[in-house]
Amino acid sequence: MFGEFKKFLIQGNMVDMAIGFIFGGAFSTVIKSMVDNVIMPPIGMLLGRVDFSNLFIAIDGNSYASLADAEEAQGVVIKYGAFINDIVSFVILGFVVFLAVRYYNKLKEEPKEEVAAVEESTILLREIRDSLKK
Repeated sequence: MFGEFKKFLIQGNMVDMAIGFIFGGAFSTVIKSMVDNVIMPPIGMLLGRVDFSNLFIAIDGNSYASLADAEEAQGVVIKYGAFINDIVSFVILGFVVFLAVRYYNKLKEEPKEEVAAVEESTILLREIRDSLKK
């Protein structure tokens, strides 16, 4: 049983999948940072100096000046700004993964052999030859 488990772990697919998870986690962190620090600030500025990461709705009945104040008071809030950032991160990450898979699939495709165009006269001559053979 141990030998079978060892064989399962060492198979190429498992190693490839493990490497994919490691790179995926690291890449996800980079995309999250790009969205939070590069993409969302200009969008927020264009929309009237809105910091999406600080948008929230207090649902405990209290009023808070900022998200930091609400968290310090342990208030119950819905952090919809952080949710917007996460959606943007997800869309960008999904698009990048789509492009990577698309490129990988193009690399895997075997080149198709081009079929030489046969002239109609050649086809007719072949048909005549085949009928004469019969």
